[in-house]
Amino acid sequence: MSETMDQQTVRLWAAELDALHKRIAPRFCRAEARSRVRAYLHGLLGPTERKNGWQLAEQAGETTPYGVQHLLGRASWDADEVRDDLREYVVEHLGDREAVLIVDETGFLKKGEGSAGVKPQYSGTAGKVENCQVGVFVCYATEHGQAFIDRELYLPEEWAEDTQRRRSVGVPDEVPFASKPRLARDMLQRALQAGVELSWVVADSVYGDARHTVGMFLEEREQPHVLAVSGKAHVWAGFRQHRVGDILEQLREGTLLYEGGEGWQRLSAGSGSKGERLYDWIRLGLSRPLQEGFRRWLLIRRDTEDPEDLTAYIVFAPEGTTLQQLAKVAGSRWPVEAAFEAAKSQTGLDEYEVRSWHGWYRHITLSLFTHALLAAIGASGQDIEYSKEPPEKGGQKEQRLSTLAEFKRGRGLCYR
Repeated sequence: MSETMDQQTVRLWAAELDALHKRIAPRFCRAEARSRVRAYLHGLLGPTERKNGWQLAEQAGETTPYGVQHLLGRASWDADEVRDDLREYVVEHLGDREAVLIVDETGFLKKGEGSAGVKPQYSGTAGKVENCQVGVFVCYATEHGQAFIDRELYLPEEWAEDTQRRRSVGVPDEVPFASKPRLARDMLQRALQAGVELSWVVADSVYGDARHTVGMFLEEREQPHVLAVSGKAHVWAGFRQHRVGDILEQLREGTLLYEGGEGWQRLSAGSGSKGERLYDWIRLGLSRPLQEGFRRWLLIRRDTEDPEDLTAYIVFAPEGTTLQQLAKVAGSRWPVEAAFEAAKSQTGLDEYEVRSWHGWYRHITLSLFTHALLAAIGASGQDIEYSKEPPEKGGQKEQRLSTLAEFKRGRGLCYR
């Protein structure tokens, strides 16, 4: 008799959780901490409505959250070492030469002023200015799935300069103010130094506009990238600088003279829930980089229904890269949104109650690890057929997924 999907899934999760815990256990010196971190990981994967200290403690059979608070606060372990394990784990399970690294940020809405780095600032999560913390993340996306490999908490300048506030939440003295692009560059540098297998780096205009911080850093390492830019950005063509906003306006008016002959082409930016995501695309040549065998372009996307809606990208890529390839790469940012949604809804990424600097890094790292575990299960390729007619309970048939592929899609773990 075939096992049900639920039974098989539980076994698969348990085995992968054991392997994950075994991988990171050496990072925890004390047996108590090793035991608690396993319970914490298990709780993040569990059905608890909100994955905060009290509810995770209750799920672990404890009467108070003190053990959970100790793990995230005073216990002796380094979240950055576990982050390195996370990166290796993700690449081990999802690694692909065609991988894309996606840089993006997300907000964590907060009440009060006591959490590290909190202030009224723009949150993409809310779509407006809210009292929140902002984390910058690097996501590793392939056709097998997507998972995060690094994270940094943005510390606003007023926080960085306020010694009393820093000490109140344990911000280390050696942590300076760093812009979001600088945090992104540091994380990309760690990934490249670790030899992470990848093909492209993509990011939105927060990072594309900071060309000297992110774009030039990647060029120096001959790392191909497609970075969105705003109209305020400038590009070099010939011996002149041009404002991107002016170029876009000339394209709208039809007055821009350009060489190359490609013109606008209708191309897919990848598959979406409603089929191919079609846009009109054009690329304009920019001044050549110092790196041999590479080109720079200004890539522009036009909405097929609203020709006034233009989005620009600065591209650094090998010579011979086609416009069709660039359109697909530019459209490859969307998996990070699915990853954020899954991490928040399934592994409690935003449900922490810690206020300290170290507490944020510890919870976020463990939450990302459990999200990576789900991605690893989704990438396992075990599309085993299960019983499509499960036993009845209470006179009604339980609704179960028939294959692991359906399970993966339901968890938002598919890249396409």
